[in-house]
Amino acid sequence: MSATPNSDPDSNQIYFKQLLSGRDFATDNQLAQQMVNFVYLIGDKSTRECVIVDPAYAVLELLSVAEKDEMQVVGALATHYHPDHVGGSMMGANIDGIATLLEKTDIPIHVQELEAQWIMRTTGVSANHLHQHQPGDTVKVGDIEICLVHTPGHTPGSQCFLVDNRLIAGDTLFLEGCGRTDLPGSNPDQMFDSLQTLAALPDQTVVYPGHRYSDPSSRSLAEVRQTNYVFKPKTKADWLQWFS
Repeated sequence: MSATPNSDPDSNQIYFKQLLSGRDFATDNQLAQQMVNFVYLIGDKSTRECVIVDPAYAVLELLSVAEKDEMQVVGALATHYHPDHVGGSMMGANIDGIATLLEKTDIPIHVQELEAQWIMRTTGVSANHLHQHQPGDTVKVGDIEICLVHTPGHTPGSQCFLVDNRLIAGDTLFLEGCGRTDLPGSNPDQMFDSLQTLAALPDQTVVYPGHRYSDPSSRSLAEVRQTNYVFKPKTKADWLQWFS
């Protein structure tokens, strides 16, 4: 698997923003501050189109960020179904998410097929609004291709996104650690396989996680492989002893 999809636009053509909840948006939301989610905007500067990755907490503010940059939001990508990534009820709070986004603009929400039912239950959106994908599919924004990498383990349909040597890793891989495997739909056996898939990407791939659980906010995959304890077990049996 290549860290760059087949089309190879000039890197200057790619619009890319990493936004931290509780700091860059939803600044008055205590849960957003606590959860430190990252939301990403990815697009094509030539066509002025972009997608939002994991819109949650303050959807109108996220749309405003794109608008100020003169970018039109034409879709959303969901890494997985948890409310802090797509909206819904969590820890006694109702988190803003894709349901609000769809009230403001009629755009596709790109998910893995295995995650669709979970997302519908969590957010209340209908299947008509979800574009259900298979592993390895691509989403095109202008001339920018985003490869969808199915990485089950944290949830059945967790996915990561590859674009321009960047890996938007959601809750599959953090700079330190990985997503939990003791939640509904999680599977430690599958998580090991998914982490090995990501570990096989080129060294220069830059990992952008779903939460800021460490400093800095991104790091090369070569560094992550060397320092992240989830890559210490070399066999699945060893991994399951640690994480099952």
